[in-house]
Amino acid sequence: MMYKNLGRTGDKIPAMGMGSWELAGGNDDGVEALKHGLELGIKFIDTAEIYGTEETVGKALKGQKDVFVATKVWPNHFKHDDVIRACNSSLAKLGISTIDLYQLHWPNYNVPISETMSAMEELQKQGKIRHIGVSNFSAKEVEVAQSVMKNSEIVSNQIEYSVVVREPEMDFVEYSRKNGTTVIAYSPLAHGVLYDNRNGKLMELLSEIGKKYGKTATQVALNWLISKENVVTIPKANSARHVDENFGAVGFKLKGDDVSRIDAQARAFEQRSLAASFKERNRSQFGDSKTGLKV
Repeated sequence: MMYKNLGRTGDKIPAMGMGSWELAGGNDDGVEALKHGLELGIKFIDTAEIYGTEETVGKALKGQKDVFVATKVWPNHFKHDDVIRACNSSLAKLGISTIDLYQLHWPNYNVPISETMSAMEELQKQGKIRHIGVSNFSAKEVEVAQSVMKNSEIVSNQIEYSVVVREPEMDFVEYSRKNGTTVIAYSPLAHGVLYDNRNGKLMELLSEIGKKYGKTATQVALNWLISKENVVTIPKANSARHVDENFGAVGFKLKGDDVSRIDAQARAFEQRSLAASFKERNRSQFGDSKTGLKV
């Protein structure tokens, strides 16, 4: 397994993790898929309170050692006491004493970010979480959240990023290079859009390049991500077969000219990110991103 630095902490995490969004909460297949990945050495699992899969992850973690566990708190729990309660609930469901990476799932423009980050720092001081991260934050929002913390550092930002969702390259990916923050790329296969007939030429290119390395188009698309500085990815672990294919994306490195060819072809099929549409849909509940985070 390839490992990468987690922010500037000195800790290293697997470049390939396992996501659990839409993994059936009580489905034994989900537990077995996660266990299979852990056996392969994919010792990084990401979940969230809103997914309803923390208990599934907890079942997979039983008897396991040295697994990096990440979860997230939902924006409607961003008030100080709610963050504490949400964390305690996640710990109980996961069956662990410390969360390795606790993340703010989406920005909430109605709750002062200073209140939220104060709770995160308190949890870290108590030893309930090891590292603090965010998810779906812009570079500016990360800067604001970081500015209100006293002793801690935001080590990662989990964002939608794939060969066909390239918005992060105009914002947070560049920020991460300058500041050493880890990019955790979710939906690295673009919710299946990658396989849409409209992306036929891109898939042809990924398949063509894959033949050079003895890899599938999916494995090339995943390797394209982890070949980038500070980027790790968490494809969904919805079956042992998919976990096997995902794992095959590790252990080789795309050559520079192949990366350039993918970059050029993929731009023609760029999709709008889920984050952009989410912020528009949830202005009334979590505030308007145009107003910025409250301090």
